[in-house]
Amino acid sequence: MGRILCFDYGVKRIGVAVTDELKIISSPYNTIPTSKILTFISEYISQNSVEKFIVGLPFDLKGNETDATKHTLGFIKLLKVKFPNIELDTYDERYTSKIAKDSIISMGKNKKFRQDKSNVDKISASIILQSYLKRKNI
Repeated sequence: MGRILCFDYGVKRIGVAVTDELKIISSPYNTIPTSKILTFISEYISQNSVEKFIVGLPFDLKGNETDATKHTLGFIKLLKVKFPNIELDTYDERYTSKIAKDSIISMGKNKKFRQDKSNVDKISASIILQSYLKRKNI
């Protein structure tokens, strides 16, 4: 059984979350500079069994595509070309950054932690992945 890797794509950095091998729990994993993501993925899948990629797909509040959607779709195409043997799915990521920020506050993290956007990115990826797992009943 393989894990699921989830990506919260950004032009500068990508939040990464991963499931356990049973695909029950999503955990924030890391935040990777966008320019280094393919190297990261290659190294990760050489050491771990990965069954599927999930990519958070950004839409505005009305469900329309945004500039970020276009960048994310380009990333998705790249993943499909570089890793054709790994299944890929998308998931609506609306509100995940807000939920991540609220979660960080409720965890009682200090201001420095809250202001580090990489923490928000990897927690957002984890929220996207946990929502995906819950919705798909994996």
